[in-house]
Amino acid sequence: MIDDRLERPDSGVAHPAFEGLIGVARTDITPPVGIYARNWGAATHDVAQGIHRPLTATAVSFRTSAEEPATVLVSLDLGWWRSYRDEWFVRHYVLENTGIASNRLMLSFTHTHAGPVLSVADGEKPGGELIEPYLVQLRQNIVEVIKAAQDGEEGCALEWRYGKCGLAKNRDFKDPDAARYLCGYNPKGEADDTLLVGRITTLAGKQSGVIVNYACHPTTLAWDNRLISPDFVGALRDVIEHDAAAGPCLFLQGASGELAPAYQYTDDVRIADAHGRELGYAVLSTLSGMNLPGKALHFNGAIESGAPLAKWNQVPSSAPTELNCHQIDVEFPLQEMPSIAAIDALLRSCTDRVTVERLNRKRLIREALGQRSSTHVPVWIWQIGGAFFIGHPNEAYSELQSEIRAKFPNHAICVMNVVNGHFGYLPPRNLYSEDIYPVWQTPFGAGSLEHLVETCIHRLETLAI
Repeated sequence: MIDDRLERPDSGVAHPAFEGLIGVARTDITPPVGIYARNWGAATHDVAQGIHRPLTATAVSFRTSAEEPATVLVSLDLGWWRSYRDEWFVRHYVLENTGIASNRLMLSFTHTHAGPVLSVADGEKPGGELIEPYLVQLRQNIVEVIKAAQDGEEGCALEWRYGKCGLAKNRDFKDPDAARYLCGYNPKGEADDTLLVGRITTLAGKQSGVIVNYACHPTTLAWDNRLISPDFVGALRDVIEHDAAAGPCLFLQGASGELAPAYQYTDDVRIADAHGRELGYAVLSTLSGMNLPGKALHFNGAIESGAPLAKWNQVPSSAPTELNCHQIDVEFPLQEMPSIAAIDALLRSCTDRVTVERLNRKRLIREALGQRSSTHVPVWIWQIGGAFFIGHPNEAYSELQSEIRAKFPNHAICVMNVVNGHFGYLPPRNLYSEDIYPVWQTPFGAGSLEHLVETCIHRLETLAI
C-alpha cells in the first residue's frame, strides 16, 4: 500500500525533491573477530566469534553548488554509544579532519544489537583491548568515506515517496504473570508501519543511491548470537543493491522506541535475513510506484470514451534547491537517579551478570548528565529541498515521527534515532506510571518526548513552504 499524501497541487502530483550536487560512498567498518561484543545482559559469552555480514559506513553528501559547504549524513552499522567521551572522540576527529561544520554532520547508527561494544571503559573485559584501536580506525574510515562521497558529487535529484512495511510490531507487552511490561511482541499493540524511501538519480537519469528511513529495532539477533551482524539491514541492502542495481542503499533508523520484529531474540541469521528481505521488497515496491525521475503527474484534460476519462501525463517538474541546516538544544527534565557513589556501592556487592550490566549502563548515563535536574540535548534539523531530516541522540517512540508527519503532509519527514550520541529512551508521558524498561532505563523525565515533538514542529513551521 502506497501513501499518496505527498502532493503539490500547484504542479500536479509530484514527489518532494531536492536538486543539487549529491555524492554517495561506502566503506567497510567490520571489527575484528574476538572484539568485546556483549550487548545483552542475558548473554553468557563476551566476544564475537565470527561474521554474519560485514558492517558498513555509507555516506551521502549534499551541496547546493560547488561553492557552498557540504552537508553530510553517514549511516553506520553500529549499535549505540555508552559514553559521551567515546562518541566525541570519534565525531570531533571527523569534524576536524573534514572541515564540516557541526550543524552539517549527522552520524546515524542503524542500531544493530549484534555489533561491537564501543566503550573504551570495557578495555579490561575479554576482547576489550580491541575496542580503542577499533574506534581509532573507525573515525579514519568515516573521514575517508565522507571524502569519497564529496569527490563523487554530481548533479542529482533526490525524490521521496512514502510506502508501508509490516515488519515493525509493537513491543510493549504486558506481562501476563506480573504487574509489569515485557519488551517483546504485543499482538494487540499499534505499530507505525510507515516507510520513507528516497531515490537519488543523476540528471542524466541514472539511479545512484537509495535512502531508506524505517523504524524497527534490529533485535532479531540476541543473547545467543555470537556473530557480528548488521541484523536485517544487511539483507535489505542486498535486495536493493543487487536485485534493483539501484546504487548504495543508506538505511536510517527511525523513531523505533516501541517497535521491533514480532519474531526476534534468536541466533538464527536466516531470520534476520528474512526480515531484511521483507523490508527490501517493500522498498522496491515503493520505488516502482514513483514517477519517472524529474517528472510529476499533471492533469491533461478530459477524454471522452466509453466513460469520461481524466487524462494525466508525466511532465517535467522542477525540484527545490533549498538546503538549510540547524542544530538546536532542547531542554529535558531528568528523573531522580542514584548518585555515582551509590551505583558504585551496588556494583561492589553485586555478582549477578545481568544486574551488573544494568548498573554499569546507568553509571555511564549518570556520569554524562551529572546531578542536574535538567539537561540540554542537541537536535539536528535539516531542510533539503522538500524533505526535513530530524536527527537526535536518543530512542524516541514513534510518536515523534507520526506527529510531525501528520503536521507536514506535503513534505518528506525523515526522523532518526541514535544520531551523534546516545543517552536513553523517550517514551510517551502516559507510560511513566508503568513498570516498563524504557521508563526505568531513561534519565529523562515525563513529558520529554512531547516537548521534543512540539519543539521540532515549531522549528519546522518557520522553514516549511
